[in-house]
Amino acid sequence: MPEGDTVRHTADRLGAALTGRRLVRAELRVPRHATADLRGRTVLDVTPRGKHLLTRLDGGLTLHSHLRMTGAWRVHPAGRGFSGGPAHEIRAILGTADATAVGYRLPVLDLVRTADEHRLVGHLGPDLLGPDWDAAEARRRLLADPDRPVGDALLDQRSLAGVGNVFMNELCFLARVTPWLPAGLLPDPDALLADAWRLLDANRGGGPRTTTGPETVARSGRRLYVYGAAGRPCARCRTAIRVAYGEPAGGHRRPAYWCPRCQQGPAPGGRAQRPAA
Repeated sequence: MPEGDTVRHTADRLGAALTGRRLVRAELRVPRHATADLRGRTVLDVTPRGKHLLTRLDGGLTLHSHLRMTGAWRVHPAGRGFSGGPAHEIRAILGTADATAVGYRLPVLDLVRTADEHRLVGHLGPDLLGPDWDAAEARRRLLADPDRPVGDALLDQRSLAGVGNVFMNELCFLARVTPWLPAGLLPDPDALLADAWRLLDANRGGGPRTTTGPETVARSGRRLYVYGAAGRPCARCRTAIRVAYGEPAGGHRRPAYWCPRCQQGPAPGGRAQRPAA
């Protein structure tokens, strides 16, 4: 599931393959931009912004993509076949003399003037993996509506950019609160934001996503505390992890996982929970 760490890793790979190189092949397989000819343009940089990718080209153009749930970019040596999926799933091809970047299942693909990027990403909160990460501003936005469930606030990219459903669940577990706790009741918002930065930064290099740490992985093979662990024992108290669907897991039947014993706050249906002493 692409989140801020995945997008940063993708940007790093695309940037290494494309930055400073001239496009000799460029295909945008979406009706709106199917006739756009980007050949001959040089890629200036590939910049992630939260979950958005901005591929900037000379001449003042930016190719904007968003991976959402299923999108992916793959980089192949020039002249080699593509291996990221069937041809009908390809939405973009950017090729240089040395490498070809192929975008699969991209639900969002726009070609805009670089000067207009703010219309696409200007609403986003501080980017956890960006050079201008501002924890104080993220805290202000996260707590702007104190009655809002913390799970919703974390998933709202206007609060802070980069947290998706996996990290939302893991962060609530680490903070010992359920996703339905009102944000204004968070016991330590600064610690939660510090954990958010730490976890995304630790996973920006790619590979299997891990929040538990190398010792836990080596001992039990468990890479995540609660996400995807419904019915398994809690890493703290051994109580069975529970799962619920819908808000505040961001809709689209995305799941929220929690430990009913050691995470404080409401559960689905409004029943209050308190951690065991």
